[in-house]
Amino acid sequence: MENFSSLEASYQKYVHNLEQWLPEGIINIDLMMLHSYGILDNADQSTQDPLSRYFHVMETEEKITLVNNQFVIWIIPENANNTPTTYTLIATYSQDKAPHLELAFATAGAYNTSRMVLRILEKFLHEIQENEDMIKKYQQAS
Repeated sequence: MENFSSLEASYQKYVHNLEQWLPEGIINIDLMMLHSYGILDNADQSTQDPLSRYFHVMETEEKITLVNNQFVIWIIPENANNTPTTYTLIATYSQDKAPHLELAFATAGAYNTSRMVLRILEKFLHEIQENEDMIKKYQQAS
């Protein structure tokens, strides 16, 4: 099992200085973004992407942490300006390296449902995995 205190230390490092770790900021989910990722397409709703199926789940009052051999995901529900909002931080991860924060997104209002958060998460995990695979391919070629 993953070292929870190490994962928690990484979370605290990232969450207390998001501007440093994510200079592009938190991605705010809106209708345009959902359309661009095809999340609203009915045909896309039945995809079975294996990336997010096998996670260990650790829950605290503050957040839910999902961990597998590739990713650490922190899901943080908040009430921002009287609007329920969910912040999701995604980091790449392996047992021999500390988590590396890749991106964060926020869902609020009509987009803040567990189903929507998970569908968005699937899309981002797939995108990150494709990028990681491409980087490995280039590293092996050089």
